[in-house]
Amino acid sequence: MPFTSTGLRPDVLAAMAAKGYSQPTPVQAEAIPAVLSGLDVLACAPTGSGKTAAFALPLLQRLLETPAPTPKAARALVLVPTRELAVQVGTTLRDVANRLPVGLRVTVVFGGVSINPQMLGLRGGTDVVVATPGRLLDLLAHNALRLDSVHTLVLDEADRLLDTGFADEWARIAQLLPAKRQNLLFSATFAAAVQALADDLLREPVRIDVAPVAEAAPDIEQLAVSVDTRQRTQLLRHLIDTEHWQRVLVFVATQHAADIVSEKLRKARISAEPFHGGLSQGKRTQVLADFKLSRVRVVVATDLAARGLDITDLPVVVNYDLPRSADDHTHRMGRTGRAGASGLAVSFVSPDTEDHLRLIEKRHGLHLKREVVAGFEPQADDTGVPQRSASPSAPRGLDPYGGVKGKRPSKKDKLRQLKTLAGHLPREGRD
Repeated sequence: MPFTSTGLRPDVLAAMAAKGYSQPTPVQAEAIPAVLSGLDVLACAPTGSGKTAAFALPLLQRLLETPAPTPKAARALVLVPTRELAVQVGTTLRDVANRLPVGLRVTVVFGGVSINPQMLGLRGGTDVVVATPGRLLDLLAHNALRLDSVHTLVLDEADRLLDTGFADEWARIAQLLPAKRQNLLFSATFAAAVQALADDLLREPVRIDVAPVAEAAPDIEQLAVSVDTRQRTQLLRHLIDTEHWQRVLVFVATQHAADIVSEKLRKARISAEPFHGGLSQGKRTQVLADFKLSRVRVVVATDLAARGLDITDLPVVVNYDLPRSADDHTHRMGRTGRAGASGLAVSFVSPDTEDHLRLIEKRHGLHLKREVVAGFEPQADDTGVPQRSASPSAPRGLDPYGGVKGKRPSKKDKLRQLKTLAGHLPREGRD
């Protein structure tokens, strides 16, 4: 099916051709006609399937066919979970919009940077706002933007939006949107929370489900390496050196762990940088730029980097901490083996996390052989059972099981552990 069969106008088709679009992907072929018809859309399609263009192209065409906004009033709103995704979506929209005969303004706003330039950028009005929810609410509070003229709302990566506490923010944003509007929801996964959001938001939507194409499955070799928790950093250093990995994306559970692991790698003379939501936008942008240009060998990241980042020729991904959900495992692995290249995904598994890895394997129909690297064999006690060990970045005396879902101790457990620890301290050390 060619793009000419989707209902796009000749000027939009010309802009697409200049951008390099040739044939629509399955999600684009189904979504574009539905969006052009003004229908609500619920689309579930894997990462890399062309979801952004599926809503961006018909959205721009509809803007060409509707009146210009009044000052401060946007006509379309795209909500995304992260700053990086906001930039990427904004870039796609601008690349096509700049090639259209009628100028359309696309404004990208996100937190982590000064709000003042963004307020100035909105002063003359805009056609499309691509925003993270928190910064959008900040701009609305400053009266820099109005939403009462929005005729199209897009929720991109809806599952990740919900992971970031979007429910409370959405309740405040929804009150400022007109009741009559087109709603488009795109997601890579379709958990129960996404279904609940769709039921609340969409009216008789066109449902689009695009399964991964087996023939196009990425060439990713997955390995599981058994290692004690306390030896993971040393093993990571060993593998980087002996396997001659030139670029590695390492996933950890927390921002603190990202800082600690990257610092230890730098002390071992391996260029490494953390990447997480606690860093400024300027720092995160610089880290990604340096990583893509191989000026940084290792990036140690939270799941912020699991989606929306396209790093060309990334050969290796390492799960230093296992992901908390099976879906996140898929997205982490998807950072390597892109655009037809092969990739390697290595997961560190300790006695504490073995059960969780088995759950991930079950969910994805995998069975990963447990490898052991000489010199890093898991240690066993006198009974022959491998010892459990607390994460080196955890508070002393507590064992958070590496942050694995279903293994976090409750508040009562933590209090009980602290009381036990205090009972073994000398009296002068209990304060």
